[in-house]
Amino acid sequence: MKKILITGATGSIGRRLMQELVVRGDEVTIFSRNPKRTKRKIVNQVRFIKWDYSKPEEWKEYLNDVDVVVHLAGANLSAKRWNDEYKKIAYESRIFSTRNLVEAIKFVDQKPKTFICANAVGIYGNRYDEILDEQSLPGNDFLAKLCTDWENEARKVEQQGVRSVSVRTGLVLAENEGLMKQLVPSFKLFLGGWLGSGRQWFPWIHIDDIVRIYLHTIDNENITGAVNAASPGIVNNKKFSKTLGQVLHKPVLFPVPKIALRIVSGELGKYITDSQRISVEKIINSGYKFKFEKLKEAFKDIK
Repeated sequence: MKKILITGATGSIGRRLMQELVVRGDEVTIFSRNPKRTKRKIVNQVRFIKWDYSKPEEWKEYLNDVDVVVHLAGANLSAKRWNDEYKKIAYESRIFSTRNLVEAIKFVDQKPKTFICANAVGIYGNRYDEILDEQSLPGNDFLAKLCTDWENEARKVEQQGVRSVSVRTGLVLAENEGLMKQLVPSFKLFLGGWLGSGRQWFPWIHIDDIVRIYLHTIDNENITGAVNAASPGIVNNKKFSKTLGQVLHKPVLFPVPKIALRIVSGELGKYITDSQRISVEKIINSGYKFKFEKLKEAFKDIK
């Protein structure tokens, strides 16, 4: 049994990860901005602690004698149309919360053995056909800088002798959530299409696999540093869109122009058509076996 503390437990990954940990007998503590509301969403044998990341003096004691901290919290990048104000919220919710968690660990007697922090493949920027492993240089746009600074804050915990892992996650496929919640209705209305040119690599991952990768990194103490988390069955966006159309029995005939994405999503629309050809050799070489490597099987499981 491990003692595990999770932030961001109401998100797609956090809910499922928490459930898996409870089922296998781990002791789970949830840091939440609104514990009462979180309790209504999560019915399990877990402890809920009110968490304001800007006030570590109120919660740092609960980091004492924890085996693993899993930090998933951060403003949803696709929840709102991007503008300067929301970009600031997205940045600060990740950088400051991570910084304060790591800083608070300094002041506990029994420090966590492991600190696992979420991150994203957006760290690489738009790289066309370049194969990207964990040693590849980061990009230089806003999202890449956010991810780089986020990861750098998390790695500071290593100075305290704590193992650090940053999970660079691809586009998560989950039923009625996130990307699929946005795509499926338009495809069912015969409005689905590939994005921009469709040639960009689209690093997807099934929700079951990303949760299992977090479990794998919790248990495998030999895994350190950055880890790419995307399916080895990566495809370009045109193939991704046409496969979804096949599974939904809907034709996919036309692209969605870049200008339409910018109108709907603001600056986020630019990043939707970025290309990241992700390599996942590191996680595979650590012993992880993917449950969903084929896109069509992943779509059939969650459609």
